[in-house]
Amino acid sequence: MTSFYLVALAVLTVAAFLAARGRAGALGASGRLHSLPTYHGLLAASAVVLPMMLVLAVYGATAPSFVQSQAIAALPGDPLGDDALARATRMREIANAVANPAGATPETLAAAERYRAAQAMADWALLIVGIGLGGLGAAWMVRKVGPHFRARNGFERVVIGVLIACALVAILTTVGIVFSVLFETLRFFTKYSWLDFLTGLQWSPQTAIREDQVGQSGAFGAVPLFVGTTLIMLIAMLIAAPVGLFSAIYMAEYASPRLRGIAKPVLEILAGVPTVVFGFFAALTVAPAIRSLGLTLGLDVASESALAAGVVMGIMIIPFVSSLSDDVINAVPQSLRDGSYGMGATKSETIKKVVLPAALPGIVSAMMLAVSRAVGETMIVVMAAGLTANLTFNPLEAVTTVTVQIKTLLVGDQEFDSAKTLSAFALGFVLFFFTLILNVVALRIVKRYREQYD
Repeated sequence: MTSFYLVALAVLTVAAFLAARGRAGALGASGRLHSLPTYHGLLAASAVVLPMMLVLAVYGATAPSFVQSQAIAALPGDPLGDDALARATRMREIANAVANPAGATPETLAAAERYRAAQAMADWALLIVGIGLGGLGAAWMVRKVGPHFRARNGFERVVIGVLIACALVAILTTVGIVFSVLFETLRFFTKYSWLDFLTGLQWSPQTAIREDQVGQSGAFGAVPLFVGTTLIMLIAMLIAAPVGLFSAIYMAEYASPRLRGIAKPVLEILAGVPTVVFGFFAALTVAPAIRSLGLTLGLDVASESALAAGVVMGIMIIPFVSSLSDDVINAVPQSLRDGSYGMGATKSETIKKVVLPAALPGIVSAMMLAVSRAVGETMIVVMAAGLTANLTFNPLEAVTTVTVQIKTLLVGDQEFDSAKTLSAFALGFVLFFFTLILNVVALRIVKRYREQYD
């Protein structure tokens, strides 16, 4: 039914556009119109699309719950109560009975019949209300077509309203994510001290499910995770920052157009490689090579080390730094370079004293993006650095990161409201706060130097 509704929406939209544009064109042939016929057609099409899409959104938000409540109400005596799991199980039985009635109980068949009736009622309501509102909107806008009707202004207001709605969706989505994580974080801190979480030196999130279980400490000191995340991020940036920045300088200032046309796409291929491939590369190639080199030098290197994960992560991040830095350097006005050359500076002095300071805001943004990418990476750490929460700054030992632990904590049979599961939200909130601090620092640097060189 939704497909038929979308077809009707398309037909009504086209019909309203053609009717309004045709009437405006006829009036324009005999007199002067305020707006072009196309604007009249676009405004009429908007009067169809907006109400019909709104009705479809309301239908998608309310129809499933209405149909399910009608089906559940058909069961004798409402034996399910507030048990969400039992209601979901019975709804699957009812849905199966709708598709294949064979073998279903009489109560389930009665509920399936009510399900069909409620679904049909919701579908017909969608068609009648949606098409009715779309038709009324089209008729109203076609009727308003006239020499003095400001269709262009009206359509521009519609476009502005749509843009504002899209911006609000983005803002509300961000706010919703923040508050959903914040509420679960506060629930975790009712079970575990926030001070112990931020300053504790032992991370052992396993808790006892039964009273006879032992060895499950339930320690949620997150300092080892923060240290592991910082260690791997620093190793990655020590590789990505200089390699990416120097490659950007070379391609922007020294490379010929032909070489740049080849080198830049080849370098950016790295950005399209899935992270799991980098993880395999780290686990099967880089980690054994580092371990063999360490044994040759008499060093004790873990089979899963922070160094292996950091090196491969740095390789993965190089395109982010290089591509963004290259675009920023190319955006520096040529007049700044010419002025430096006119003062007798060499090419290298011009790059160091003029180009890089002028491009500093963009370069800082590229570095901050690379840091955020490194902090949020999961697969490479899982496959190359392991899951052990060690409090160490030794890159040759195994460590883990915040994102890896979030993934681990949300997988398993632990109940959702346990401290183990809720600690994942606390880690996510800390990670969000850390990223926010990075963005604030980057904005301050960009603002300071942009005012100087604009």
